[in-house]
Amino acid sequence: MSEAQRLEPIDEHWERALAVVAHPDDLEYGAASAVARWTSSGKTVAYLLLTRGQAGIDGMHPSEAGPLREEEERRSAHAVGVETVEFLDYADGAIEYSLGLRRDIARAIRRHRPDVIISMNPHATWGNQYLNMADHRVTGEAALDAARDAGNRWVFPDLLEEGLEPWSGVHAIYFNGSPLPTHAVDVTGYLDRGVASLREHRAYISGLGGEFDVDAFLRGPAMATGKLFGTELAVSFEVFRL
Repeated sequence: MSEAQRLEPIDEHWERALAVVAHPDDLEYGAASAVARWTSSGKTVAYLLLTRGQAGIDGMHPSEAGPLREEEERRSAHAVGVETVEFLDYADGAIEYSLGLRRDIARAIRRHRPDVIISMNPHATWGNQYLNMADHRVTGEAALDAARDAGNRWVFPDLLEEGLEPWSGVHAIYFNGSPLPTHAVDVTGYLDRGVASLREHRAYISGLGGEFDVDAFLRGPAMATGKLFGTELAVSFEVFRL
């Protein structure tokens, strides 16, 4: 079966999504263009970030980088129609898989009551070539497990004491950046907003050093995925169904 045959249109019959990622800028490397499409059609998307990206700029102390990157993420989210951006204050670069992490994500799922979860590549590599950092892998795995935890009142009964009833309405998780994509979203007409969203991460991009053409960085993969998917521009996801 060819790549083109197996990339199916993603199910867009939902109203609310919660994006769960590790760092500011994680969603902007592809998923944000799809988010722009979804919010433009009236869907509600909220962002949950486990860290404030405080260890992401080598030349800037974490105490300064964290608040700066938080503000960049809020502006970035606004560019694609997202107004709710929350942070959990885990240590950037040191997220560990734990029951506490699952509980924190399950808590957010019960509060937001989404139909789908959007997250990032939970696998060991990007495209089977480059190592995917631990924060991304742990976040993806924990988000997958927490989506199920959120619907079981006996896994984290302390959430009931907080007034948060179980939510079993999550029917799928969409993992962007996976080396094993199964579905795609047509982002023709929305990529420019995705580009604008990534450009809001000025301090982070500057800290990377060298030349970095944001438009070309996002447009190239979107064109390649679009050719496989049969549209001008597209973003791919690996879909896990619950």
